[in-house]
Amino acid sequence: MFYGEYDHSIDRKGRLILPSRFREIARENNIERFFLTRGLDKCIFMFSEHEWATQEQKFKTMSFTKKESRSFNRMFFAGAADIVPDRQGRFIIPSYLKEFSGIVKDVMVVGVSSRIELWDKKTWEDFYRTTRDSFEQIAENILEIS
Repeated sequence: MFYGEYDHSIDRKGRLILPSRFREIARENNIERFFLTRGLDKCIFMFSEHEWATQEQKFKTMSFTKKESRSFNRMFFAGAADIVPDRQGRFIIPSYLKEFSGIVKDVMVVGVSSRIELWDKKTWEDFYRTTRDSFEQIAENILEIS
């Protein structure tokens, strides 16, 4: 549903604007509310309300008797914030999530199918640079395309 990379900045009032294409997709799919939380690789995950519920159901099945499950769930859910962008698609990223991700001003908004990722621009550029050369090897290791 969400695809592409968009270079944005946090404005003077501390707001980030959702790319116009993502606002269109949200409008077409009646998405008004999103959930932000700590992601992986120092990014922020952004889920639609429906996708958040889907992920939550998956994580509920994790055994709370396992230390790693408890730790993951604590970080994932304690870091969550629900947001409703205004009519122009602007919203505020909570300060603890900005601190987690290193976001100060320049943000890469990345569509990853069922979720959006928010990256500090330099962190994204570093990730992209170190990953692009191994993209084919990664594909070979994880995909079986016939």
